[in-house]
Amino acid sequence: MDHVEKSIEVEAPISTVYNQWTQFEEFPRFMEGVESVRQMDDKRLHWRAEIGGKTVEWDAEIFEQIPDRRVAWRSVSGQMNSGMVNFEMIDASRTRVSLKLNYEPEGAMQKIGSAVGVVTARVEGDLKRFKQFIEKRGMETGGWRGRIEGRDVQPASESGTSSMPRSQRQTENSGTPSNLDRAGESLTPNQHS
Repeated sequence: MDHVEKSIEVEAPISTVYNQWTQFEEFPRFMEGVESVRQMDDKRLHWRAEIGGKTVEWDAEIFEQIPDRRVAWRSVSGQMNSGMVNFEMIDASRTRVSLKLNYEPEGAMQKIGSAVGVVTARVEGDLKRFKQFIEKRGMETGGWRGRIEGRDVQPASESGTSSMPRSQRQTENSGTPSNLDRAGESLTPNQHS
């Protein structure tokens, strides 16, 4: 299994950065090749992405999620991968985001791409676009403050926050994926591709 480790410093408070990262259905806005992420429940995600020139799909489960500290996942079907994102407060207005991705290249194109650093460059670009996205917005599009440890899920409602599905938890004045481009800019209906 190959792996990539990258980190970036974001000019935003840790809670803002973490909250945005929990909005998985927003990932296509800043992750290259990610076509969609569908939140099936608080632990499970369905991914669709273009990897090595072909469209692949897989399901993943979150096995650890600690507010303002970590999100860790593993695939349970399809494209094999796992990883974690750690959040570290640098000061009140800056956060370090560190991502570790483990993946199994499938087929000749993915193996060649991995060997020449395509995945590393993609992860680095995704982190830079995430940084631009949250810094430009100045606030998160939503957040989930629940906790996951293995099979145990402590819903956000038990900690006093919303229990709506993540896809419906957006802060006021935020757009929806249908009226915002990948960088969070508003689009008129004629500008959609």
